[in-house]
Amino acid sequence: MKLGVNIDHVATLRQVRYRSRRKVSPWAEPCLLDAVRAVEQAGAHGITIHLREDRRHIQDQDVWTARRLARLPLNLEMAASPEILRIALKVRPAEVCIVPERREEVTTEGGLDVVRAGTRLRRTVSALQEKGIVVSLFIAPDPAQIRAAAATGAEFIELHTGAFAEARNAAQQAKERTRLKRAAELAVALGLRVNAGHGIRYTNVGSILKVPHLETLNIGHSIVSRAVMVGLQQAVREMLQRMQSR
Repeated sequence: MKLGVNIDHVATLRQVRYRSRRKVSPWAEPCLLDAVRAVEQAGAHGITIHLREDRRHIQDQDVWTARRLARLPLNLEMAASPEILRIALKVRPAEVCIVPERREEVTTEGGLDVVRAGTRLRRTVSALQEKGIVVSLFIAPDPAQIRAAAATGAEFIELHTGAFAEARNAAQQAKERTRLKRAAELAVALGLRVNAGHGIRYTNVGSILKVPHLETLNIGHSIVSRAVMVGLQQAVREMLQRMQSR
């Protein structure tokens, strides 16, 4: 099981002060490159950033800087929009995870509707793969969406774990974990590889590890929140320890 650390919220804190500037210095505090280095030194397996259309946290230059200087594979989350696609094709991250995007949401809520957008997504997936980029689709653990994802030619899906993370009691969490388990099994049967993310925390990561076939957990908010208290390296190490103690 690998850990991809989403550092968007390091940039969120930076943009609180610098959001009025057209271009932010790479060394503006908190420095995103320092975050990349801390994640690497703590032993994580990948860096995840989301270049949103409204540029609310990660900026264009952050993507280029992370791609150029990070030693770990870069996973770029993005909407399937022409503008962001053009940037991804130039940057060529190791992996792209295509996500839905709404301006009013604080973070990505819900998965892609691949059933409805399959034709457009197939074109986007193909364009990225032609540049050697591995493609993942962020979807709910729904059989119809998984089958539609397989039809796009994407190599991976990332299962949206929000319903699992928001479960109000153990029985509801177990029910959502069963949904994730069945979704992962169906995906693998269809030739897909499986990651997971959204709402995974130190307190529920042990339970999510019971879902089979998961390769990478992409975790951001919980790690950055913990980092406020103990530092980013320590926060990443603590999450890795939780993942390895199953």
